[in-house]
Amino acid sequence: MNIAQLLARASRVHPDNPAIFHGRDLVCTYRGLADRAARIAGGLRGRCGLKTGDRVAIFMANAPEYLDVLYGAWYAGLVVVPINAKLHAKEAEFIVRNSAAAALFVSDELASSLALLLRDLPWSLTVFVPCRADYAMLCASEPIAAPLDCRPDDLAWLFYTSGTTGRPKGVMLTHRNLFAMTACYFTDVDAAEMRDGMVYAAPFSHGAGLYNFPHMVVAAAHIVPRSSGFDPAELVEIAEHHHHITLFAAPTMVRRLVDFVEQTGADHSGFKTIVYGGGPMYAEHIRQALRVMGSRFVQIYGQGESPMTITALSRHHLGAYAHPRYLQRIASVGVAQSLVEIRIADAEGKQLATGATGEVLVRGETVMSGYWNDPAATAKAIRDDWLFTGDVGSLDEDGFLTLKDRSKDVIISGGANIYPREVEEALLLHPGIDEASVVGRAHDAWGEEVVAFVVTKPGITVQQSELDALCQDNIARFKRPKEYRFIAALPKNSYGKVLKTKLRESL
Repeated sequence: MNIAQLLARASRVHPDNPAIFHGRDLVCTYRGLADRAARIAGGLRGRCGLKTGDRVAIFMANAPEYLDVLYGAWYAGLVVVPINAKLHAKEAEFIVRNSAAAALFVSDELASSLALLLRDLPWSLTVFVPCRADYAMLCASEPIAAPLDCRPDDLAWLFYTSGTTGRPKGVMLTHRNLFAMTACYFTDVDAAEMRDGMVYAAPFSHGAGLYNFPHMVVAAAHIVPRSSGFDPAELVEIAEHHHHITLFAAPTMVRRLVDFVEQTGADHSGFKTIVYGGGPMYAEHIRQALRVMGSRFVQIYGQGESPMTITALSRHHLGAYAHPRYLQRIASVGVAQSLVEIRIADAEGKQLATGATGEVLVRGETVMSGYWNDPAATAKAIRDDWLFTGDVGSLDEDGFLTLKDRSKDVIISGGANIYPREVEEALLLHPGIDEASVVGRAHDAWGEEVVAFVVTKPGITVQQSELDALCQDNIARFKRPKEYRFIAALPKNSYGKVLKTKLRESL
């Protein structure tokens, strides 16, 4: 049950289908991609002596070679450890050491800084840089005949969490997890088709890379932008050229694309599906996206521990404008995906009543097998087969999940829970506010008080009194911020998530 069988099958059934494009340029067909993967696998097993289960770290910017390396490792029965190329070399060093990687693929521009940090490794690490001769030699190796056999619960992808509250943990994702995630895409997210093109504008190391699998199933095209990243003008050009493109994007990316299309009047007919997730999408922002670009959006909620698969908010639900609870639904993250169950529970895991607020729990075939070399963290996160996500939310009577916040971000003032997202949603109703983030500040009498960090739109001045009035009209008085701090930009990590730890530190 090796996930690499997806490529092997596609190359047999549709060998001449275009597999990888670099911008407009065709790099290889499915026959070619399978051959490249098989040769890398042969080199890793033969020349490098890697054994089943060894880890292969990938510290590369998005590039056509990324899929070669991913599938080459899986063909060889190895475990991939993708590392976001935007991380600092010291952060990448930690992941390489923690995973005890036996091989490392690294972009040329990242190689020198990381090499200095890895000089004293107590084991042998083979390093490959795609533009250098060692990589070319690897790709000229004798190919293996077929993907090596793997058990369903063998480790396939070691996913390191973003580590915003400490050292990242290695999430162990099995071949079974990845197959289940792929099945959920077809049933709950989108009907991938052979004519589609999956565009990797977000890092291969995370959500965008995980969505290669459903597109591999149907032998669709995989398109790597020339910029290696997210550029709205480039994405519009790719959509005009390739047509029927799909991409995964964080909400901040979606906003940039929607603003570009609205401001330029660009033709967006080539976009088939934009899947968004990885952070809060506020109701006002998705309403703007739907108004500007139409019914092209699907929201997913997941985390590394259950990749891309906890809930989904479908095109249908986003387009059901006449539904009496439409505004509440588009502010939710949708309903449980088909192969998982979700519940809202208290700290002990006891299920709460419909409408109650508590921690989001999930179980099913997509849930990780545990954290790498961390049994204590695993036992805390998975109890009686339920994954405790650390997210706080509530379920309505129709099964729609509304996220409030991460449990660590809940503000407790005077004994009452205040969920920052409720305050942020209210602030974003102001037409002059571009972004807002709310945190708690220690208070002698109340425990904590609410502070809002606000980014205004260019050239617009907003008065505190306007925001006070807006909050008074939309949320309870005790939730109203006691202070507004107007700043130029919110601090974010490399995935576009707001770093509330940084905001709290500034207080």
